[in-house]
Amino acid sequence: MVLPGPATPRPSVVPKAPAWVRERRAVRVFLTDERTRTTARLVVRHGSYVVRGGGILAKRGWDGRSTARYERMMRTAEAAGQHEQALEWEVRAAAFRAARHQRRMDLLTSPIRVAKNAAVGVGATAGGLLGLGVVLAIAEKDITDVVTPIMTVIELIRWSVVFVSIVWGPLVAVAPWAALLAMWSVGRRRQAAPAWTLPTTQSSTVGEPITPSIVVKALRDLGIAPLRNAIKDMGDAGAGMLGPIRIAGCGVEVDVTLPSGVSTNEVQGRRRKLAENLARHEHEVFVTIPTAARTVRLWIADSGALDEPIGPSPLVTDQDMTADLYTGRAPWGQDLRGDAALLSVHQRHLLITGLSNQGKTAALRALALWLAFDTSVEFRVADLKGVGDWRMFNGLATVLVQGPSDDHVIEATHMLEEGVREMERRLVLLEQSGSTDGVTRDMARTDPRFHPLLLLVDEAQMAFMCPAVGDDKRPYGGTKATSRYFMAARKLHNQGRAVNVTLWQGTQDPTNENLPKLVREGAHIRASLALGSEEQARMALGDKAIDGGAAPHKLRQGADRGTVVVAGDGVKLAPGQAATTIRTHYITGEQAAEIAERAKARRAGVTTLTAVAPAEGGPDPLADIAAALGDAVRLRTQEVLQRLAAANPGEYREWNFGDLKAVLEGAGAAPYKSDGQMVVARAKVLSALADRDADAPDDDGE
Repeated sequence: MVLPGPATPRPSVVPKAPAWVRERRAVRVFLTDERTRTTARLVVRHGSYVVRGGGILAKRGWDGRSTARYERMMRTAEAAGQHEQALEWEVRAAAFRAARHQRRMDLLTSPIRVAKNAAVGVGATAGGLLGLGVVLAIAEKDITDVVTPIMTVIELIRWSVVFVSIVWGPLVAVAPWAALLAMWSVGRRRQAAPAWTLPTTQSSTVGEPITPSIVVKALRDLGIAPLRNAIKDMGDAGAGMLGPIRIAGCGVEVDVTLPSGVSTNEVQGRRRKLAENLARHEHEVFVTIPTAARTVRLWIADSGALDEPIGPSPLVTDQDMTADLYTGRAPWGQDLRGDAALLSVHQRHLLITGLSNQGKTAALRALALWLAFDTSVEFRVADLKGVGDWRMFNGLATVLVQGPSDDHVIEATHMLEEGVREMERRLVLLEQSGSTDGVTRDMARTDPRFHPLLLLVDEAQMAFMCPAVGDDKRPYGGTKATSRYFMAARKLHNQGRAVNVTLWQGTQDPTNENLPKLVREGAHIRASLALGSEEQARMALGDKAIDGGAAPHKLRQGADRGTVVVAGDGVKLAPGQAATTIRTHYITGEQAAEIAERAKARRAGVTTLTAVAPAEGGPDPLADIAAALGDAVRLRTQEVLQRLAAANPGEYREWNFGDLKAVLEGAGAAPYKSDGQMVVARAKVLSALADRDADAPDDDGE
């Protein structure tokens, strides 16, 4: 017996959607289909070409028949503050109106002149043809040839009428389409269509040559309303804001005179957007401020040009390289224009900063290697990184400290303090010589006591961060006036250059903790590689350079390794510029060693020490202030300074109220006002001394 299986379920019947639902779905599918969108963009784009192209042609025609163009030029010149140019355009407009009035007056008498000229022309032509007929009749001996020329002309006129009657119809039919084609062509050339309708193949592409129209559009679309409105009012004269576009190295340079109401800071603050509007990366556009008022200077690199390496250093290629500290300039690299970037380091303190692994040591070392070819220069080098970046100066430098420990920082501090003592000895000699201009070039070359002395500290942030304390209870590191390294650097900055003693420092991550303000502002040349923030950039180069367009924080970490932004003295700057960007030559360690060997061959044997004997009985500012106070309960700050200078002129002669205040505030004994005068309290100073002695570690380090 076969049992019946389960019954097969009948398929459920899906009810048919109403017609209006099906129509709505069909419309939605049609509208959202990519082919529909493409067709719509095509129709809108080409329709806009025709409509806006017609508007452009109409505007051109109106400009040719009216003074609209002259008025627009006058508004542009007035907005840019160019009043002489505005007056010139006003004179041109008046001349145009006078000529137009004369043409209209001539139209009143033109019918009579035309009729007269026509009658004379017809008579002359008929007479000429009749004379020609007479000549033909005589030649052919046939009287009927007299009218042959006239009949020939009449026949030509008849055939011309026949030809025109044949082609007139097609011309009338084609003329509107030809006009539409002309308007479409003009609109297409001007890309006169909404941006969303333009195909990607017609938009600006990377590497497109920079033209005035591209620059004007980029400025118009920056999002600055007064600038956009001013350009809109200028119309086709928007390029009137631009100076000539000049080839400048691997890019172009152009000055832009901004209209009234637009500040240079607004354009600088939109550097990224400006670069994107120009189809460039942010690092390929530099915005600086020249001397002219309300003007920005744009340097726009060729796409990808800044990623290409520059050539080798002349130190590598020129085996006969020489150097002269007094008259020469170090070949450091190339500026953005592609010109050689040369740096004068004579009597100039130098500071170079940047993030780690950006080429700081290589850039600093390249300058020192060039200077090594001047045999009169003495080097004392402290490499607080200690990985051998400066080992080639063994045999070139009289002192070479290499290592990152506190002991190495102590040796570097002793090196600077010995430099201070050398500076003070030279100051005494200079005073005895009666010179009022410091050490001159001739004096330095004839008197070996004033030879150039360069103190160089790489990774100087290690010195400021060092916690070690000396036997005199003064810390080696730190950023207060009690810091031995800090005070030695300050003294060198204050007086060193006058006697040919200079200080070069390289440091990472410029902050107030790693690089005190008084130290960084004492450098004549301040250079910075890539940094992480604008705040760091301001600490590295100063507010003036950053406000003038310098932007080391815009450099790409890694990709722009070796590129430095330089501010201050010693480097050639364009008028009005506060900083310049240099792509430094990279010298490898092997090449640096070979260059150093060539420099050593030109010198007598140099014995290199790895340590400097510390000075005995070094100054202790806080203790000296206490001694200067004597038994007085309080003493005016000016009198304290005078007593300090009298007791130790070499140490305190150049001190001012700021120096005194820094020491006392750092010790917790700040000056205060009493009876309207700033005074120092003896009790506070003695208490600060007692606290310092109590907090100082014992000799065994406990």
